[in-house]
Amino acid sequence: MINVTVWGENRHEQLEPEVAKRYPNGMHGAIAEGIEANLGEAVTVRTATLDDPEHGLSEEVLRGTDVLTWWGHAAHAEVSDEVVERVQRHVLAGMGLIVLHSGHWSKVFTRLMGTSCTLRWRSEHDRELLWTVDPTHPIAQGVPHPMVIEEDEMYGEFFDIPTPDELVFLSSFSGGEVFRSGCTFKRGFGKIFYFRPGDQDFPTYFHPGVRKVLSNAVEWAVTVRPERTGPVLLRYDTEDFYNGHGYEGALDPDKQQEAQQ
Repeated sequence: MINVTVWGENRHEQLEPEVAKRYPNGMHGAIAEGIEANLGEAVTVRTATLDDPEHGLSEEVLRGTDVLTWWGHAAHAEVSDEVVERVQRHVLAGMGLIVLHSGHWSKVFTRLMGTSCTLRWRSEHDRELLWTVDPTHPIAQGVPHPMVIEEDEMYGEFFDIPTPDELVFLSSFSGGEVFRSGCTFKRGFGKIFYFRPGDQDFPTYFHPGVRKVLSNAVEWAVTVRPERTGPVLLRYDTEDFYNGHGYEGALDPDKQQEAQQ
């Protein structure tokens, strides 16, 4: 059983009637429905939004989350730094993270990437062709090649991200632009997938191909480890390969003071 938390900013749906009409259960609701429809009893899916206490991402929730999906756009600055640090810590300890569309500029993604994550964009009802460039990748299985999305926002290069560990999808648009739209990364013990399609002005999260990609990504992003712990710095004695010692820091102020007395 994969435990999935679908996080959505849920601001456009509250402030823009046309978005609320397009996504009556919110974009997070549509994303959750697509994952459940494809993976069925293999997953349990919960949703969380920006306005929930702790943004719906308490320590308890994240500890019980195998894969977190993240959609944000208009209110990146409102996301608590404390929650961002909590999410980062869980990713480094093995929680999967799927960052969607405008989530490229979220605090969570920019912190994990270490770059500006900027790009070029245009919202003029472009047709998008999503080309599979790694047909053997688990996330690409059962996905049309190319996947045709009749209307969506354009994202174009240069996309300021680190070189992906794997490039799964490349998008081309009616204006001639191209974009690395399906990228994987590893940070600590966690797997990250960035997926471009999904602007609030278009019904992209009802597209069967997009839903298939997200469902495949959920399965791929699971890290199997005996416990949720992050990488740690330990000292190992010679010929002892298994029993590392805790690290107390390069300079211990108490011991320094004792030495000076």
